[in-house]
Amino acid sequence: MPKPLRRVLLTLPVLWVVVSVVFLLIHLVPGDPIAQMLGEGATSTDISVLRHTYGLDQPLPEQYMHYLAGVAHADLGQSLRLHDSVMHLILQRYPYTLALTLSSLLLGLAVAIPAGILSALHRNRWQDRTLGVVSLVGLSFPNFALGPILILLFSIRLGWTPVSGPGTDLPTFLLHLILPAITLGSGLAAILTRMVRTAMLEELGQDYIRTARAKGLTENQVVYRHALRNALVPILTVAGLQFGSLLAGAIVTETIFSWPGIGRLTLSAISNRDYALVQGCILAVGLTYVAVNLLTDVAYTIANPRMRS
Repeated sequence: MPKPLRRVLLTLPVLWVVVSVVFLLIHLVPGDPIAQMLGEGATSTDISVLRHTYGLDQPLPEQYMHYLAGVAHADLGQSLRLHDSVMHLILQRYPYTLALTLSSLLLGLAVAIPAGILSALHRNRWQDRTLGVVSLVGLSFPNFALGPILILLFSIRLGWTPVSGPGTDLPTFLLHLILPAITLGSGLAAILTRMVRTAMLEELGQDYIRTARAKGLTENQVVYRHALRNALVPILTVAGLQFGSLLAGAIVTETIFSWPGIGRLTLSAISNRDYALVQGCILAVGLTYVAVNLLTDVAYTIANPRMRS
């Protein structure tokens, strides 16, 4: 069996566990979503009819098997509150979350790699100490505090960027994306900067680096062609793992900036006890995380050909 196919098959039990745990937890929370949806004036007959319509009057094992059968056929059910298919709602919101998460990841890498290399090349000097302090501040500053500060400074005080929302066309969309991406990507940039520094220091102390310098290669060739390429493997590992944190952090960031992504959709579904929508959103996030880990494995072989064996 090919290795990529084997890796995909190994992720299926993980997704099954995630879906099963979410299904059980959301159904074990006290309260009746149908009664909440209809309001206090609903009669018991109305509640019973609607519970039967959505299949919530069935035993829990039957609901679970019915849900798994629907997932196998790409049918995630109907939203209790929005009266639309869960798949349609997720497909509407998913591109916004993906754009926010990818832009935050790219921003974090674009800042962290040069900063980490600079810090490693000037170890224990003022550049290294300054970047160390900046990284510590970035790690210590939470998204829910950084987001409002950026809005007050760049949107309200200076008027450079919009306050919230996604925009209506591509230029305005990119303009609206700036502050959420900075808010979500700043913590990742701080983490990756320290990681790049550590990996580069380890590689710069290897024998092949001394050999490359002895052969007369320029410092840029030694640093970027040899040391950085070998240091990318642990950096890619951390970046792939942190992608899941970005997806989780997107819930807070999307709420602050009124960004119409899966994060806000999930938060609304949880507060309204919308069973099918919560399960669908968690499944979409889980599939994304699994796909990113598979792509990280592919990136290993591109960054370091020795990993192909």
